[in-house]
Amino acid sequence: MKLKSKQLTEGRSEFLLLGSIIALLIAFSPYLFYLYEIFPNAPVWENSFFTYESKYYLNVTTAMWTYLGKMTPLFLLLIWFFTCKHWWYHVILIPTGMYAFQLVVAFYEDVYMDTSIFMDINGLIYLAPFFIIILSFVYLVRIKVFDRVYGLDLSELEETEISVFSPISDKDLKEVKSFQDEDDHEEIDQSNILVEDYYRKL
Repeated sequence: MKLKSKQLTEGRSEFLLLGSIIALLIAFSPYLFYLYEIFPNAPVWENSFFTYESKYYLNVTTAMWTYLGKMTPLFLLLIWFFTCKHWWYHVILIPTGMYAFQLVVAFYEDVYMDTSIFMDINGLIYLAPFFIIILSFVYLVRIKVFDRVYGLDLSELEETEISVFSPISDKDLKEVKSFQDEDDHEEIDQSNILVEDYYRKL
């Protein structure tokens, strides 16, 4: 018993620690965006590891402002995706993919100075297959969830005609007639009781 309570306490501690880290990361996300201000206001950024030249934006600060403007919502969407417990959480991958695509396009344009291959306006064309796959998967998940919540068997729905104007089956017709017969018997019994009471009063 003590071992179970200890494991439960450790599990809650890990849960609180992970939640606190995620909350801090979300709270400091604006600072992630404003990191662009630490980069040099020049077309070339030289450091001990590499040299970066901004060819499209002609300014490293502007380039980093563009990159971080894509990375910050991408970062928040990834946190949302990995922590969301709703059945539709896969649909979060659609805006995530959009920001990831825009980030790659911005970097490609700035480094290679080539806007003929990737254009932001044509982003939806490149992402359309990805959108269709994700939406199809989410729709299938929705069907499974609907089936589990309402206890429906989808294979039976295909075999059964569900229509307001569908003809009544023989089984249902017999049940309706039996109900009608019972109602008629009840009316006859009540009428007999009334007649017997009338004669008794006489």
